[in-house]
Amino acid sequence: MSTVQVLGGGSAGSSAHVRSLTTGLAARGVAVTVCAPVETEGEYDFTGAGARVAPAVVSALRAVCAGADVVHAHGLHAGVRAALALRGQRVPLVVTWHAGPAAEGPLGQLTRLLERRVARAAAVVLGASSDQVDEARRRGARDARLAPVTVPGGVVTGDPGKVRAELGAVERPLVIAVGSLVPYRGYQLLLDAAREWRALDPMPLLVIAGEGPQRELLARRIETEALPVRLLGRRPDVTELLAAADVAVLPARWEGRSLLAQEALRLGVPLVATAVGGVPELVGDAAVLVPYGDPALLSAGVVRVLSSPGLRSRLALAGPRQAASWPSEDDTVAQVLAVYDELRERPR
Repeated sequence: MSTVQVLGGGSAGSSAHVRSLTTGLAARGVAVTVCAPVETEGEYDFTGAGARVAPAVVSALRAVCAGADVVHAHGLHAGVRAALALRGQRVPLVVTWHAGPAAEGPLGQLTRLLERRVARAAAVVLGASSDQVDEARRRGARDARLAPVTVPGGVVTGDPGKVRAELGAVERPLVIAVGSLVPYRGYQLLLDAAREWRALDPMPLLVIAGEGPQRELLARRIETEALPVRLLGRRPDVTELLAAADVAVLPARWEGRSLLAQEALRLGVPLVATAVGGVPELVGDAAVLVPYGDPALLSAGVVRVLSSPGLRSRLALAGPRQAASWPSEDDTVAQVLAVYDELRERPR
C-alpha cells in the first residue's frame, strides 16, 4: 500500500500526529510520502520516520497523489490542497478534522464554505473528538468517524529546579500555558486572570510558550499593567517546562485533543482548563474545568489548585491514570490503517 500524508500549515498537533502515523505505517510496510511545508521536516524528521518528503504545493501534490492508494489530509488547508490535487483522479481522500467552530464574520463564512467543500470531497472524515465528528457531519461529510489522535509524550531529562531558576520562579508558584499566540487560545482572558494574582504572596509567575500574531498586543498589556507574565516564544523544551510547573492552564475558546492537556496529564501536572470542545472528553475528572470567557473563574481555578495540596496530589495521581485510558500510538495507527484497507476494497 502507498499513502500520501498532506500537511497544511504544519501546526504542532497535526505535524506530531503525522510523524507518529508515518513511523507506524512505515513499520507495517506502507510506503509513505509526506507533503508538508519545508520547515516542518527539520523539526519532525519525516524522512527519519521512513517517509519520502515532497512539497505541499498543489502542482507537486497532483503528481505524488496519482500513484497513491489513499491520500490523507490533516486539517482544513491540507484538505483544500488535496481535494484540488485529486480533482479528476479516483484516489480516495481521508481528512482528519482538526478545526473547531469557525469564527464569525466574512472570514468565518469563507472558512465554513471551505469546510463544506472538503467534507464533501472526502471519502472519510476522521474527528479527534466527538464535537469534531458532529461538526464534520454538519458540513456534509458522507462518512465521519471518531478517531482520537494520540501523539508520543516527551521525556523529562533535565532538572526541574534548574528550569525554575532560569525562569525566575524558585520561591514562587510557576503557572504555564503553551500554544500559538492567536485569539482562540484565550490569552487575553488569561492575562485578565493573571492580573488578580498580583495580590497573592508569593505572586505566581505565568509563562506562555508559543509564538504568533498576538505577541505584540500581549507584550504591551504585560508591560502596561505590570502583569506577572513572561512570553517565552516558541520553545523546543515544552516537556521540561511543564515538568517544572506547579499548574498548567488551558484558557482556549476551543480545543480538540489538546497537546498541552495530554502532556500535562501524562506528567501528573495539575491542569486548569476551559470546558470546551473535546477537553472534557479528554481529561475526565483529572483536571479542574471552568467555563470559557470568565477570567474570574479561571483565576479562581488556578488559585484553588495552588492553595490546596490535597487537590494537587489528587490531580497528580489522576492525570497519568486518565492518560493510560487513551488509545496508544499503535491503536491510532491500526485504526487509520483499517480505514485505508476499507477504502482500497471499495469500488472506485
